[in-house]
Amino acid sequence: MHTSFADQLAGLDLAGFSIGPAPVSTSDFPVREAVVQTLEAVWSDLFAMVSGTALEADAEDLGWAFVNIFHRSAERKSTALDRATDEVRALIATADGSEVHTHDLETQVERAQCAESAMLALEEMREVAAGLYLNEFGSSWKPVSSSRFNHSAMLTSALVEGRDFLRARAEAKRRAAVPEGTPVVFAGGRTRHATEDDALTFGNNVWATLDKVRDRVPDMVLIHGGDTKGVDRLASSWAERRGIPQVTFSLDMRLGARAGFKRNERMLSLDPRYVIAFPGNGVLERLVIEAKARRITVVDRRGPLGTNPKNTSARTD
Repeated sequence: MHTSFADQLAGLDLAGFSIGPAPVSTSDFPVREAVVQTLEAVWSDLFAMVSGTALEADAEDLGWAFVNIFHRSAERKSTALDRATDEVRALIATADGSEVHTHDLETQVERAQCAESAMLALEEMREVAAGLYLNEFGSSWKPVSSSRFNHSAMLTSALVEGRDFLRARAEAKRRAAVPEGTPVVFAGGRTRHATEDDALTFGNNVWATLDKVRDRVPDMVLIHGGDTKGVDRLASSWAERRGIPQVTFSLDMRLGARAGFKRNERMLSLDPRYVIAFPGNGVLERLVIEAKARRITVVDRRGPLGTNPKNTSARTD
């Protein structure tokens, strides 16, 4: 038996994480089991509350906002960590060997480590909530105007020396921004299907194609446009289910009609192993032409319901 929705929501007071003395141990932050149980209970209560009401149509927006609570809090901790790291860098640059200076440096490193620990804890909460969102709505959660980095697999706050901390921080940022692996570009447009069975067949073909490519590229990084209303949504959901890192290239609307072509250039500049093409518009056709010109293997699925137009479905390309 769990407490009421209001009680659980009140228990998620994110203001409790602040930059101060470094935590003595990881027990100062919620353990994963408690995070999972609490967020699952809150999520269940939230959607039970709106079910059958006028707010049911807004359920997905509410779910997105729920995940975004933790994302924004983690971003604020990341900003605090950046400030603390800059102060560590400044103290190292002005080191004079004095006891006072050494104490100031140690204190600032502790504050930076505390901010990092809080950031990691909040990112873990966000990922648990994002998993609930995926299960509820069948699509990956993504922020509106920023990236969804997860630093938990990177170097963390175990380091105690100032210079080592700075090196670790720089490396963690680089890895978070550029996942290691082999790029695979996925592209397609927004499609409409005559029946639910056709839509299901199309979705199954998308997932089956991605599974076949992953068999050939176990370390793949999925590159796509991040369109939440098109076939990119299916690919993003597949990647999250399979634990595949993703990099999205949104359109730069300032470029007008050139935005799609510029995005093609940026994605192909990653030198992908494959380009997976599902039905789309003329911009996608140009992407396929450019990929072939660069001798990049194109997995063509622009046939009916996401099939190979040459009817060679037994092959991947």
